[in-house]
Amino acid sequence: MMTPAMLTGQSEEHLVTLTGNHRLQLEAVNAFLAMQAAAKEAGFNLQPASTFRDFARQQMIWNEKFIGRRPVMDAMSQPMDISALDDEQRCCAILRWSAMPGASRHHWGTDLDIYDPDLLPEGEKLQLEPWEYEENGYFYPLTCWLSANMNRYGFYRPFVSDQGGVAVEPWHLSYYPLAQQAEHLLTPELLLSAWQDKDIAGFSWLSCHLNQIFKRFITPPNGVSSSCIGSQTTGG
Repeated sequence: MMTPAMLTGQSEEHLVTLTGNHRLQLEAVNAFLAMQAAAKEAGFNLQPASTFRDFARQQMIWNEKFIGRRPVMDAMSQPMDISALDDEQRCCAILRWSAMPGASRHHWGTDLDIYDPDLLPEGEKLQLEPWEYEENGYFYPLTCWLSANMNRYGFYRPFVSDQGGVAVEPWHLSYYPLAQQAEHLLTPELLLSAWQDKDIAGFSWLSCHLNQIFKRFITPPNGVSSSCIGSQTTGG
């Protein structure tokens, strides 16, 4: 059972090393390695771009976006001017692409962002933007392979369609057997407790609207249901 500290990125006790600085829960690591081996046989170099992210890192990302120190992207993945936005508008704009501190799926050790460095053209930098993974994008062949095979290893895309919550993230994979547990355990009350004595930009608006935010951006993730996995899940 994941503890509140694990759910909100304030503990690392649930993690083991995947590769380098990338960490996940052990079961997710084993499932990813099995999927990675299958991808290699199919001609892909499946690699993590981001795995576990702690509370402090998510807090920095969130706060810097809120004050305009870090870009906030619009629906077309273009930087937007947030200077005239009120707290509600800023928070909702940020939530399209970034989770609140303590509410990121990357805290759980179940989720990761992926890419294939061999498909990235020389001199190009990974952006983690939808066009890279869609038709005519660098990673589209990998996207197609994952769509056909990832369920066999317990993975799915939590942000597969845009329903007014989190934007589509074709690079973001989640290990269903563990992530579904975390989804049910994370609550507005638990998140508020994690925010005690923390500097959270937009706190006044966020704290008053957490139930609404959870429904739109957190639980369940937009476009996701257990039918995404169903009987195909093997746990890797």
